[in-house]
Amino acid sequence: MHSLLHNHSFLFVTGGVRSGKSSFAERLAEKIALETGGQLHYLATGVPSDPEMAARIEKHQQDRAAGKHCWRTVERSIQIGEIVDYFDENDIILMDCITTLLNNELFSTEQTWDEAFLRHIKEELVTGVIKLKNRAKAVIAVSNEVLYEPLISSELVFTYGKLLGQIHQRLVKEADEVFLIEAGLPLEMKGIKQ
Repeated sequence: MHSLLHNHSFLFVTGGVRSGKSSFAERLAEKIALETGGQLHYLATGVPSDPEMAARIEKHQQDRAAGKHCWRTVERSIQIGEIVDYFDENDIILMDCITTLLNNELFSTEQTWDEAFLRHIKEELVTGVIKLKNRAKAVIAVSNEVLYEPLISSELVFTYGKLLGQIHQRLVKEADEVFLIEAGLPLEMKGIKQ
């Protein structure tokens, strides 16, 4: 983990389910806040759609409340680019998570999943993240590596996995630093060379 050297930094954190990526991202955001004096924001994309998701949201809230840093929570489950004016150049935004945001975007409408719709969703999501990056001191985006599992169970799952993979590639290209979390250990995949 390197010290951030410029404003508008973008960090991408990914890993398998329950790999420790959210905890790592929170510690990273807090480190940046200590270095820069910036305000911490948690951009929550999840909606409590079932008991498991409600429990996960509550755990994340408790983890942030137990820390010594003051987090402001912003809930936005779709179209994150529309809230860019809420933030300023001193803010550190932790967005958790890209996979949930993609899911929300895909299922928020009765739209057919044709190529035009999927391209629109991909562009809107990536553009929203870049708008946040260009506004804030730092953005840390968390996502899941769902591509570890075979995607042959259904056409819907295959389409989702393919779209998520394309989004990940675009975000990694934009990122200053990329971390893959395995069993709680961060592996730096792309970083600032010193």
